[in-house]
Amino acid sequence: MSPFTVPMLMPNGPAARVSMDLGAKGGARTPVSACASGAEALALGQDLIRSGRADVVVAGGVEACLHPFTIAAFAQMKALSTQSVDPETVSRPFDVKRSGFVMGEGAGMMVLERAEFARARGARAYGTLAGSAVSSSANHITASDADGQVFAMEMALSDAGLAPTDIGLVHAHATSTESGDLAEAEAIGRAIGSHAAVTATKSMTGHMMGASGAVGAMAALFALRDGMAPATRNLDELDPRVELDVVRGERRSGQWSAVLANSFGFGGHNVGLVFTK
Repeated sequence: MSPFTVPMLMPNGPAARVSMDLGAKGGARTPVSACASGAEALALGQDLIRSGRADVVVAGGVEACLHPFTIAAFAQMKALSTQSVDPETVSRPFDVKRSGFVMGEGAGMMVLERAEFARARGARAYGTLAGSAVSSSANHITASDADGQVFAMEMALSDAGLAPTDIGLVHAHATSTESGDLAEAEAIGRAIGSHAAVTATKSMTGHMMGASGAVGAMAALFALRDGMAPATRNLDELDPRVELDVVRGERRSGQWSAVLANSFGFGGHNVGLVFTK
């Protein structure tokens, strides 16, 4: 066994490594909220800036989980897709033939800073993190819960000072599991309504676990900046129980003023992030 095994397994390792590389001594925090960790890190960063404890925060998520043990563990839970015909078409959120998620790896990081600090250094801003919220479903260690998700979305809207009708696009957590997709579809319908476009980029990236919330937030932010939402790949037949306007086939243009990014994790962790121009 390597003498570096413990440092390699520490959940706080990536944050510590980044702080060392940047020489950042204001604190290196590591929210551990399963697949919502990256999104919760962004919410924490916003709180640090709002409270005056930081002018700039580097926040996001990273995950490197493609290991036989991890894959076997999720397979035993019946969470992974059972399709094997074409790997590129396996991840299919909201599709009637979805059979589970596909594991992925990656990282997503944002530089959050107060507006006056960014202007002073001539930074290029992609948008504004206008609101964030974290809720706990407090009902089951693995099951998705629409009530807890609705609570997170509603609180994020309130934090941003916006109404549901202000949201033009939702980046869904949507992992391609039947129960998870249906719970989120219900929650979006209740919290936002059916007017907003919905996109799910895990159809292209797979599920990057702790990194997924930050990567999804970046996808939502870039869609807002570019006025273009990516299509949900492999969505051939929308599950009739999903009563949402899911972007599919071709990417969709739109001049949205605000977008919402959802991220959920085992343990009942729910995070909503609202971005504005």
